[in-house]
Amino acid sequence: MLYSCKLKSVCNLPVIYNKKINTTGTSNTDVPLAVPGMYQLDITLRRGQSLAARDRGGTSDPYVKFKIGGKEVFRSKIIHKSLNPVWEEKACLLVEHLKEPLYIKVFDYDFGLQDDFMGSAFLDLTQLELNRPTDVTVTLKDPHYPDHDLGIILLSVVLTPKEGEHRDVELSENEVVGSYFSVKSFFWRFQTQSLRLSDIHRKPHLWRGIVSITLIEGRDLKAMDSNGLSDPYVKFRLGHQKYKSKIMPKTLNPQWREQFDFHLYEERGGIIDITAWDKDAGKRDDFIGRCQIDLSALSREQTHKLELQLEEGEGHLVLLVTLTASATVSISDLSINSLEDPKEREEILKRYSPLRIFHNLKDVGFLQVKVIRAEGLMAADVTGKSDPFCVVELNNDRLLTHTVYKNLNPEWNKVFTFNIKDIHSVLEVTVYDEDRDRSADFLGKVAIPLLSIQNGEQKAYVLKNKQLTGPTKGVIYLEIDVIFNAVKASLRTLIPKEQKYIEEENRLSKQLLLRNFIRMKRCVMVLVNAAYYINSCFDWDSPARSLAAFVLFLFVVWNFELYMIPMVLLLLLTWNYFLIISGKDNRQRDTVVEDMLEDEEEEDDKDDKDSEKKGFINKIYAIQEVCISVQNILDEVASFGERIKNTFNWTIPFLSWLAIVALCAFTVILYFIPLRYIVLVWGINKFTKKLRSPYAIDNNELLDFLSRVPSDVQVVQYQELKPDPSHSPCKRKKNNLG
Repeated sequence: MLYSCKLKSVCNLPVIYNKKINTTGTSNTDVPLAVPGMYQLDITLRRGQSLAARDRGGTSDPYVKFKIGGKEVFRSKIIHKSLNPVWEEKACLLVEHLKEPLYIKVFDYDFGLQDDFMGSAFLDLTQLELNRPTDVTVTLKDPHYPDHDLGIILLSVVLTPKEGEHRDVELSENEVVGSYFSVKSFFWRFQTQSLRLSDIHRKPHLWRGIVSITLIEGRDLKAMDSNGLSDPYVKFRLGHQKYKSKIMPKTLNPQWREQFDFHLYEERGGIIDITAWDKDAGKRDDFIGRCQIDLSALSREQTHKLELQLEEGEGHLVLLVTLTASATVSISDLSINSLEDPKEREEILKRYSPLRIFHNLKDVGFLQVKVIRAEGLMAADVTGKSDPFCVVELNNDRLLTHTVYKNLNPEWNKVFTFNIKDIHSVLEVTVYDEDRDRSADFLGKVAIPLLSIQNGEQKAYVLKNKQLTGPTKGVIYLEIDVIFNAVKASLRTLIPKEQKYIEEENRLSKQLLLRNFIRMKRCVMVLVNAAYYINSCFDWDSPARSLAAFVLFLFVVWNFELYMIPMVLLLLLTWNYFLIISGKDNRQRDTVVEDMLEDEEEEDDKDDKDSEKKGFINKIYAIQEVCISVQNILDEVASFGERIKNTFNWTIPFLSWLAIVALCAFTVILYFIPLRYIVLVWGINKFTKKLRSPYAIDNNELLDFLSRVPSDVQVVQYQELKPDPSHSPCKRKKNNLG
């Protein structure tokens, strides 16, 4: 006869009950007992019923996230335009602690926008019977509006102990004493198993490959405007990764020629969702059509040309898709350090040595970032604490640390490694506060250009605000190492810059518009002052200056040759270089710092949706869009002038030296080769480029070079703030010794 009995804690052993609780909350005796340890949770996501409508058409595009312990462990596919979606997807999860519930969240997918929350629920794993399939119905609720009915989600779950790591225990009246030794030996095995698991996951790769996509063109797209044309653009999404193409005005056969990369997380591939839209000023963009790419059907290391028919619309999209092997991007504990291992360091140095210039030109360098700790962070919770975690980004590579709960001085001790594709990239490290039911709160950020990094030095970086214009509370300790091939980096400078597929949308800001206007005015005033100076020479305001200018004019015009143009630019670079090394730095940024006004506008997404139905408000938004365009044009023109100035001001020495090499080459070429031959070679290259490579992406090497030079605003954003001396690591050691 079996009894429902209890073992009291002996020698720090936990209390164990021989009871089983089913999903209805009733107790069953004489049922095998689940001993704490590693479990396998098999979930079948069946369907949803009567979900909340989040789109204007009265439907939603729902998908489901599963989280355990604050970490996302599964994300379902998207079911478009349905309030009763059917998924029938299976997920196999490993669970260490049954006390941590399964957190289920449902979202409405909005392409290019923040996905709408549709409800959440918790599943208590301690109430599941072992080794028995159970149908579960969870009711979705909004924590902020608990009375609202948001529908239900139907699941089938099976919870089973992992073989060799658990065993079911039945305790009889005569077995209580002997069971102590069995439980003790079990916990010893559980501890050793946990150590083996930690060894397995010390250095996981975050993704398995790269999907390179080139959007070539659209054919016979649907006309959405009254003039029989459209202003089409295309959105791509693979999981959480998004990309939006540029807008092609007034055409049904757009030519995009855009290239971008996505990361491939799943071994079997994935589904890329593609939607085409017509841009409409002042109102919601019109839907043209959608299609999908099943990556599991494509072979790797091969370029596929795809002509995709748009569903729910008209026309085709032409794409090039290439699946390549995984990049060297990883996360590990501080004890696992690639550069401290002599063999690994030697291999990395050999891979980027000058002798391997033409081996994989896209592989420019290697970046290792140690995220050690942060101190004095902002308190984001009502308890006066925060739950900070850190996000490390390099272009489209994005890795996260774990969350340290209820701490303003967290220690992460994580090492991130990245594959560098552009040495002019900027490393962004952002600290967030984790919120279970809301988006994470921003705590601080730093932006560090790779070319400004001093290898192997642990530094305390003062955290900045979102705009990177001023300090916020706290510092973060980082140690960064960069190894790269200078020749590969120089060659990559002359090709288009990689675009980020996750970027904030532009918003109208009075402060930003004013700042861009001031920057534009400053660039124009340089030209105006130069024109006044030249005119004063013609007017003989200063006879000595005018006489010198007249003699110089005669000498230059009489002896002018085309090669003298790059030579003059070389002299300007050389002059500024000697001014800098002599201590007479003429680079002025104080006025720019004063002009860096913070843009603290709040999001008005709800107001945007309500205003779509009002004609007058639509006109206001049309005016706003024009103002945003003007704001962006001012920024582009001002940035262009500032980039040229900063090239000659030696703001980025690597780029200035590269400009010197190029100008020397141009000077020699123009001196020895007649201009007609140079123009002939240039014209032949331009005319035959499309014949030689039909899908080549057009680019301008000079503009690509200038895109790597930071504007004055970026120089301020990347400028390192001086930390409080009390945060110095050396001083901390002395204080600890004291």
